[in-house]
Amino acid sequence: MSLFTARPRLTGLSLAALIFVVDQWLKDLVQGPLGLLNEGDNLHLLPFFDLTRVHNYGVSLGMLTATSAETRWGLVALTAGIAGIVFIWLLREKVLGEIVPLGMILGGALGNIVDRWSYGYVLDYADFHIGSFRPFLVFNLADAAITIGVVIILARSFLIREKSGDQPAGAPATETNDHA
Repeated sequence: MSLFTARPRLTGLSLAALIFVVDQWLKDLVQGPLGLLNEGDNLHLLPFFDLTRVHNYGVSLGMLTATSAETRWGLVALTAGIAGIVFIWLLREKVLGEIVPLGMILGGALGNIVDRWSYGYVLDYADFHIGSFRPFLVFNLADAAITIGVVIILARSFLIREKSGDQPAGAPATETNDHA
């Protein structure tokens, strides 16, 4: 593998590592110096944003809630398996536009896996609201990275035309005229 082909992958892996480190740092900050020690503790920061400690025992939107030690470790295994698939996908991908969102997903997944492994739940804290209306569940940086990464991948899959077999990876798709 040449440096030219390795650089996008290194970018994706570096982004994953950065998201993981910042996510863990923010979670330590929330439950340490900021003093949100118990679930439900709240720190009002802005008229539309609070830090609220929430323990998420489920995965995406609280689904698949871990109600026992067995389901907790099952979720750890499931999410680790998904993270492994994302890691392999990232290593096989050649286009930076696909690698970056995969790095976001991988970094976020690793951050949440460490939480579930360490605490038995994922620590969420970001609480956006408009008055008492909350358009989102309380989330964390890892959740945001995963969501944004998935949205980018989906948007690219719907908006980028499929390339013909003779086009190099990363080249813009061209329209073919089969009626000539």
